Amino acid sequence: MLPILFAGNISLFILIIVALVFSLSFHEFGHAFAAKLFGDDTAQRMGRLTLNPLVHIDPIGLLMVVMVGFGYAKPVLTNPRNYTSLWAQLGVAAAGPLANLILAIVVYNLALYGANAGWTSLNNQNAVEFIYILVIVNLILMLFNLLPIGPLDGHYILPYFLPKKIANAYRDLNARYGNYALLGIILLAIMGVPIFEFVQKTGLAMLPYINFVT
Repeated sequence: MLPILFAGNISLFILIIVALVFSLSFHEFGHAFAAKLFGDDTAQRMGRLTLNPLVHIDPIGLLMVVMVGFGYAKPVLTNPRNYTSLWAQLGVAAAGPLANLILAIVVYNLALYGANAGWTSLNNQNAVEFIYILVIVNLILMLFNLLPIGPLDGHYILPYFLPKKIANAYRDLNARYGNYALLGIILLAIMGVPIFEFVQKTGLAMLPYINFVT
């Protein structure tokens, strides 16, 4: 992010920040919405059942995005004792990445439809660039959060697809070392290992598969 700013591309820097803020907010809203569906209104009572970025964005997490290209929003708190289904934790965890995927699909296909329909608003280069950034950012957030390490959503999802004994062992290992593994990935990325570039390329490769406009 900082290289973009130092290169003088202020408009691109702003577009990326706006896309990240909205995408992170949509992600956390997805968690809050799913928790409510599964019987837990903890997030709603804390004011998190909203798309308002001011409620979701963590200042330090946003600063990290600017400084190192990776950050986070305020996690949505839930109370599993209120869940009405054994699958609730899976549903709530998957809702964040799913929200990002849905947003990417809707925005991408709406833009394609608009281009085919000749919408004049898409003649603006900044608008087209923002749409592209918003789609890619959401695909990257979805893929990254599905990693089954540390506090990422994937560590709640994976155990549902493992035998019980292995799932319990995995939960124990992740509780002990998951945060270190995530920190290691971030440090490697900062040192130049193209980890996030791989995630970005994977997101780009998904574009043909989320195109439903002929």
